[in-house]
Amino acid sequence: MARKLKKGYFVRGQFIAEGSELDLEYKRELKGGDEPTRTDLKKESAELQKLGEDLLNLSADPMAKLALPDRLVEAVAEAKRITNFEGKRRQMQFIGKLMRQLTPEQHEAIRAALHAQHTPSRQETALLHHAEKWRDQLVANDDAVGQWLNLHPATDSQQLRSLVRQARKDAKPEKPGEAPRHGRAYREIFQLVREALESKDANATEEDAE
Repeated sequence: MARKLKKGYFVRGQFIAEGSELDLEYKRELKGGDEPTRTDLKKESAELQKLGEDLLNLSADPMAKLALPDRLVEAVAEAKRITNFEGKRRQMQFIGKLMRQLTPEQHEAIRAALHAQHTPSRQETALLHHAEKWRDQLVANDDAVGQWLNLHPATDSQQLRSLVRQARKDAKPEKPGEAPRHGRAYREIFQLVREALESKDANATEEDAE
């Protein structure tokens, strides 16, 4: 007995059976309506699930400013405490479900808070550039070491001079024509300079406030 063929049609070489999910989705697309397709809904769900996972990395202050529902805040806090892989996976699914209950405006507010947290401020960027400039000057010029110590007398001069000597030693290429290398001392000078500049900026801010 011959097998009865399913009713349907082909779209770009793919057979779509009448009444199937693909059939319903394709007909919705043909109508041009605003109703989201199943694919759209799955994509949106995955995006909100990822956004919920990113919430775990948001600091406490911006998290509080979002004024999210208590259930979601508690769920995020609980997810941070869970170490079991399967338990964590189930908790993240629950967070994804709560995320889908938020408004589009709340979703955008979360994205904005995450973006702001990962984008350094203009002041932070300027401080980093300032620290990089001082580091390069210290390694390249003995006079810069004296200038730095005059401006920042709290600096351990013996430690700084030792790091500068080591950074210069590390920078010497092993073979002629090779580019200068930067070792651990070079990075530690940057860290020392940055912390000193940050401390100076913080003290200046406190004095201005007084």
